[in-house]
Amino acid sequence: MKNSALVVGSTGIAGSNLAKELVAQGWETYGLSRNPSKPLKGVHQLRGDLLDPGSLKEALSGINPTHVFFTTWMRQENETENIRVNSTLVRNMLDVLSLKRSVAHVALVTGLKHYLGPFESYAKTGNLPGTPVREDQGRLTFPNFYYAQEDVVFEAAARDGFTWSVHRPHTIIGEAVGNLMNMGTTLAVYATWCKERGLPMVWPGSREQWSGLSDVTDARILAKQLVWAATTPAAQNQAFNVANGDVFRWNRLWFDIADWFGIAAEGFVETIRPLESTMTGIAEDWTKIVKTHGLKESHLERLISPWHTDLDLGRPLEVVTDMTKSRKLGFTAYQDTRDSFFDLFKSLRTGQIIP
Repeated sequence: MKNSALVVGSTGIAGSNLAKELVAQGWETYGLSRNPSKPLKGVHQLRGDLLDPGSLKEALSGINPTHVFFTTWMRQENETENIRVNSTLVRNMLDVLSLKRSVAHVALVTGLKHYLGPFESYAKTGNLPGTPVREDQGRLTFPNFYYAQEDVVFEAAARDGFTWSVHRPHTIIGEAVGNLMNMGTTLAVYATWCKERGLPMVWPGSREQWSGLSDVTDARILAKQLVWAATTPAAQNQAFNVANGDVFRWNRLWFDIADWFGIAAEGFVETIRPLESTMTGIAEDWTKIVKTHGLKESHLERLISPWHTDLDLGRPLEVVTDMTKSRKLGFTAYQDTRDSFFDLFKSLRTGQIIP
């Protein structure tokens, strides 16, 4: 049987890059989202609401996927609601697919909040995790929607007999408009605004993040690991960290990014200076920038997520990701982090998102 993939959340950073990778590897690929936007070459786009089982039945009526990849979530006001909504969307999809008896493998993308805690208590406990974070570090005592989603997958796997994999990326770097958590594009817009105003890029985060080691996950590396785990028997029914494979310090990369945009930069000085505060009220400036340079996206809220960038860069510890587990099983893909950012910036410029 030919592999048939269903990418849930195919318009996001993770989902769109995964869909491209699947098509490149010859998979029959379906992409499901609430509002399919620009078409992806080789991807059959489906429209469906993950919180409406009837909508899902209709969207999936003509397909029988062998592999399902969850790459999306819905942000709510608090973690209790995150748990309720994001476990429901996984359960609804798997319940609808259960009737088809076609699914052989389900992959779930979560992240390092598995180790750091949910947004409400994000890395703020007195018992900070040891780094580099490893997959054998147990669940925290905090309620966490990642754990709830995992449990739904585990229960459905026991019921329906499919294998599973869980993937825990660090901050994902890649292109997508309208994404909830998009550090790369947020920094590109911030740098563009600084350049237009003649201002330096000011480091918004903590001393620990500024001087400590870090890593990120290129969306293309995540896509490769998702496909690898889905097709490698030794990798099934396991959870994996996934990052580029290199490490860096922001106190060097911050200046590299500023240099790419041709602007000055300012590092950590005594206290955190949140990007969300800095970028509040720049919508009018962005409208002028769009008009001046003939850009394609005037809705600033579809491009930036400073709240998420502040969470990542404001953490009171360095965070690096241990990749030993998947390396031992044969996953060897690697990506230079500078190129992750610079490739994204070039793509945003080519697509007329930034000048």
